[in-house]
Amino acid sequence: MAIRLVVFDLDGTLIDSRRDLADSVNAVLVELGAAPRALDDVTAMVGEGAAVLVQRALSVSGLPPDMPGALDRFLEHYARRLTNHTRPYPGIAETLDGLTKEGLTLAVLTNKPQNATNEILERLGLARWFAEVIGGDTAAGRKPDPAGLLSIARDAGTLPAETLLVGDSAIDLRTAHRAGSAICLARYGFGLHLDDVPLRGDERFIDQPADLLPLVRSFRANTPAAPAPETSQSRT
Repeated sequence: MAIRLVVFDLDGTLIDSRRDLADSVNAVLVELGAAPRALDDVTAMVGEGAAVLVQRALSVSGLPPDMPGALDRFLEHYARRLTNHTRPYPGIAETLDGLTKEGLTLAVLTNKPQNATNEILERLGLARWFAEVIGGDTAAGRKPDPAGLLSIARDAGTLPAETLLVGDSAIDLRTAHRAGSAICLARYGFGLHLDDVPLRGDERFIDQPADLLPLVRSFRANTPAAPAPETSQSRT
């Protein structure tokens, strides 16, 4: 089936936000008397929202994961660092522009809080390409709950099977599977680890954003053509 809607994850898919996330996590850890964590260590904790990120960072640092006020402190630090180092991956702008010119609807589905997501997209000049943006602290819930993805598809007037979710994690894979949508996994982002999630066999992979446009076109090329309308002559 041809793809009509492309929904993007944010961190590790559209933007490289590793440094700003790690700096914010480490600011909290240092305030609490713990040692800062390495960039790759913090990156491996990202994917299920700010609350889970903070809980994981506290736990591996020997602190209570439910420490009161830790999440609020992280959000305050992160709000001051949203785009200090965060940038779109090379080729993202050109890819979004190309998909739009192909007539596709684009959206964002992330577990990052809504306000931070909106601010980052605006600052980086990406917001203009997206018809809808859903964050992880909204009524739609967080991935891998498919509710957000299904809601975006309904709003766009497309079927789940006509929807492609582009992400970089097992969370995104589970979300697409549960929604009945196509999935494309980015190997260029935060490091793709599928965590033993069973594959359906129809998953697609890209190594750079520029690979996405020809991939989407391939869905259309593989869609069977509609049968020609029957004429009076063909019925004789």
